[in-house]
Amino acid sequence: MGRAKGMAEPERSDDGRYLLIQGRRWRASDPMLPDRTRERLVRHLMSARREIATARKEGDVEAERRARDRVSWAKHGLGERGVPWWEMAGRERRHRWEEALRHLEAG
Repeated sequence: MGRAKGMAEPERSDDGRYLLIQGRRWRASDPMLPDRTRERLVRHLMSARREIATARKEGDVEAERRARDRVSWAKHGLGERGVPWWEMAGRERRHRWEEALRHLEAG
Protein backbone atom coordinates (compact mmCIF):
# COMPACT_ATOMS: atom_id res chain seq x y z
CA MET A 1 0.00 0.00 0.00
CA GLY A 2 1.63 3.23 -1.09
CA ARG A 3 2.13 6.33 0.98
CA ALA A 4 0.65 9.70 0.12
CA LYS A 5 2.73 11.82 -2.24
CA GLY A 6 5.34 13.87 -0.46
CA MET A 7 5.33 11.69 2.65
CA ALA A 8 8.71 10.26 3.52
CA GLU A 9 9.04 6.66 4.62
CA PRO A 10 9.59 6.49 8.38
CA GLU A 11 13.05 5.62 9.63
CA ARG A 12 13.54 1.96 10.55
CA SER A 13 15.69 0.32 13.17
CA ASP A 14 18.81 -1.38 11.82
CA ASP A 15 17.15 -4.80 12.10
CA GLY A 16 13.97 -3.58 10.31
CA ARG A 17 11.72 -4.65 13.15
CA TYR A 18 10.74 -1.17 14.32
CA LEU A 19 9.70 2.16 12.85
CA LEU A 20 11.14 5.24 14.52
CA ILE A 21 8.60 8.06 14.55
CA GLN A 22 9.09 11.29 16.50
CA GLY A 23 11.51 9.62 18.87
CA ARG A 24 9.24 6.65 19.55
CA ARG A 25 9.77 3.08 18.48
CA TRP A 26 6.79 1.22 16.95
CA ARG A 27 6.77 -2.40 15.85
CA ALA A 28 6.80 -2.68 12.06
CA SER A 29 4.20 -4.74 10.25
CA ASP A 30 5.14 -8.27 9.29
CA PRO A 31 7.14 -8.02 6.03
CA MET A 32 5.87 -11.49 5.04
CA LEU A 33 2.32 -10.13 4.62
CA PRO A 34 1.15 -10.27 1.00
CA ASP A 35 0.32 -6.76 -0.29
CA ARG A 36 -3.38 -7.51 -0.74
CA THR A 37 -3.63 -8.91 2.80
CA ARG A 38 -1.82 -5.88 4.25
CA GLU A 39 -4.20 -3.56 2.37
CA ARG A 40 -7.26 -5.38 3.75
CA LEU A 41 -5.94 -5.27 7.32
CA VAL A 42 -5.02 -1.58 7.06
CA ARG A 43 -8.48 -0.81 5.67
CA HIS A 44 -10.05 -2.54 8.67
CA LEU A 45 -7.68 -0.70 11.02
CA MET A 46 -8.49 2.74 9.64
CA SER A 47 -12.23 2.02 9.57
CA ALA A 48 -12.14 0.91 13.20
CA ARG A 49 -10.22 4.03 14.20
CA ARG A 50 -12.90 6.18 12.56
CA GLU A 51 -15.54 4.17 14.43
CA ILE A 52 -13.77 4.92 17.72
CA ALA A 53 -13.87 8.64 17.00
CA THR A 54 -17.57 8.50 16.13
CA ALA A 55 -18.42 6.42 19.20
CA ARG A 56 -16.51 8.77 21.50
CA LYS A 57 -18.23 11.79 19.96
CA GLU A 58 -21.61 10.12 20.53
CA GLY A 59 -20.72 8.81 23.98
CA ASP A 60 -21.41 5.23 22.90
CA VAL A 61 -19.17 3.21 25.22
CA GLU A 62 -20.19 -0.17 23.78
CA ALA A 63 -19.56 0.90 20.18
CA GLU A 64 -16.17 2.28 21.22
CA ARG A 65 -15.27 -1.04 22.89
CA ARG A 66 -16.26 -2.99 19.76
CA ALA A 67 -14.23 -0.63 17.57
CA ARG A 68 -11.20 -0.93 19.86
CA ASP A 69 -11.50 -4.72 19.62
CA ARG A 70 -11.42 -4.39 15.81
CA VAL A 71 -8.29 -2.20 16.05
CA SER A 72 -6.67 -4.87 18.18
CA TRP A 73 -7.55 -7.65 15.69
CA ALA A 74 -6.16 -5.60 12.81
CA LYS A 75 -2.95 -4.74 14.67
CA HIS A 76 -2.47 -8.41 15.61
CA GLY A 77 -3.06 -9.43 12.00
CA LEU A 78 -0.47 -6.91 10.84
CA GLY A 79 1.99 -8.37 13.35
CA GLU A 80 2.20 -5.12 15.30
CA ARG A 81 0.85 -6.68 18.53
CA GLY A 82 1.16 -10.03 20.22
CA VAL A 83 4.10 -12.34 19.74
CA PRO A 84 6.71 -10.53 17.60
CA TRP A 85 6.58 -11.77 14.00
CA TRP A 86 10.33 -12.41 13.97
CA GLU A 87 9.84 -14.99 16.75
CA MET A 88 7.24 -16.98 14.78
CA ALA A 89 7.50 -19.58 12.05
CA GLY A 90 6.05 -18.64 8.66
CA ARG A 91 2.98 -20.86 9.09
CA GLU A 92 2.24 -19.24 12.47
CA ARG A 93 2.51 -15.78 10.96
CA ARG A 94 0.16 -16.74 8.12
CA HIS A 95 -2.31 -18.27 10.60
CA ARG A 96 -2.29 -15.03 12.63
CA TRP A 97 -3.22 -12.77 9.72
CA GLU A 98 -5.74 -15.25 8.30
CA GLU A 99 -7.43 -15.54 11.71
CA ALA A 100 -7.53 -11.76 12.09
CA LEU A 101 -9.13 -11.34 8.66
CA ARG A 102 -11.69 -14.08 9.35
CA HIS A 103 -12.65 -12.34 12.57
CA LEU A 104 -12.73 -8.84 11.05
CA GLU A 105 -14.70 -9.89 7.98
CA ALA A 106 -17.19 -12.12 9.84
CA GLY A 107 -19.37 -9.25 10.89
